[in-house]
Amino acid sequence: MVLGKVKSLTISFDCLNDSNVPVYSSGDTVSGRVSLEVTGEIRVKSLKIHARGHAKVRWTESRNAGSNTAYTQNYTEEVEYFNHKDILIGHERDDDNSEEGLHSIHSGRHEYAFSFELPQTPLATSFEGRHGSVRYWVKAELHRPWFLPVKLKKEFTVFEHIDINTPSLLSPQAGTKEKTLCCWFCTSGPISLSAKIERKGYTPGESIQIFAEIENCSSRVVVPKAAIYQTQAFYAKGKMKEVKQLVASLRGESLSSGKTETWNGKQLKIPPVSPSILDCSIIRVEYSLMVYVDIPGAMDLFLNLPLVIGTIPLHPFGSRTSSVSSQCSMNMNWLGLTLPERPEAPPSYAEVVTEEQRQSSLAPLGVCDDFERVLPGPLFAYIQEFRFLPPPLSTHRRQTILPFSLKESIRS
Repeated sequence: MVLGKVKSLTISFDCLNDSNVPVYSSGDTVSGRVSLEVTGEIRVKSLKIHARGHAKVRWTESRNAGSNTAYTQNYTEEVEYFNHKDILIGHERDDDNSEEGLHSIHSGRHEYAFSFELPQTPLATSFEGRHGSVRYWVKAELHRPWFLPVKLKKEFTVFEHIDINTPSLLSPQAGTKEKTLCCWFCTSGPISLSAKIERKGYTPGESIQIFAEIENCSSRVVVPKAAIYQTQAFYAKGKMKEVKQLVASLRGESLSSGKTETWNGKQLKIPPVSPSILDCSIIRVEYSLMVYVDIPGAMDLFLNLPLVIGTIPLHPFGSRTSSVSSQCSMNMNWLGLTLPERPEAPPSYAEVVTEEQRQSSLAPLGVCDDFERVLPGPLFAYIQEFRFLPPPLSTHRRQTILPFSLKESIRS
């Protein structure tokens, strides 16, 4: 009997989005298939999957222990978010080469479904940094007697969503600073910087509108600039390692002595970057907008405005509408009120305007001359004509009672 061979072993995910990219969040169900293609019949002990999510940091530092002694200190730390194992074919024991309990797989392509649920607790967003990473993956292992296991690992992406439509992320960020330059015993005038942005939360692809005023009362030529920085912080064994990277920048016009420059919404676009990571105990990713004045021959004058890069973009009306709706709903429940399925029919004209009021409205008004002097001719004629007609039939209560209200206002 000629044994078959394993031609391919692949993993595919059932994507939840239209882009066919496996992206998930906490509480989602991750499902997919392990595809096995063989040429000829093979005998298998087991086909397993192992899914895991974890954050890990690692870096080294050189230490001196004496005049001629040096050593390397390793810093490592790991946080596990989930660890799931399942058997798709066969049994658990893979440490022997017995022929018992084997499963025969015929020539061709075979698919085996798998599924597991991500934890409901917050998960760190997938990330690859200088000294650490957050990774999520599924590994398939095919075990056969007298053969080395066939293994395949495939990663998937997890986003811990950050909704920027929250009060803390919608609040404006602003600051003011001033610097006076000194050279020996001579002191020049100050350089002042004020900057403001509309909110703290943004999403990749958005442009930050910067409002700033730079006043140069010094004797030097300065240049106003702005930049977005990403700060990666890694924590292990009570130590912290930090990496700062430039994300985007812009440059203003050179500012000579005694001049002032104003930015009225100068735009700085956020490129595709990883969202902020704020809930991981060993990796933290933060962003900031630095608005600064480049001063030759001296320390720069700068303002740091914190940013949060989120995953759910700004909805100017949706968030507020939802908040108001829920608040109204709570108030209605508290009062024990219920809304009718259909609005009541509006009252008739006779119910709103009595015969006596209607007759009195036909009498000439003593103030008509004053209104004619104030109101344009066509508008005054329209009001006069409208006063003597009953309102049109309508399902809107406000339209029904408007003529009488208007008449009362003219009368007064």
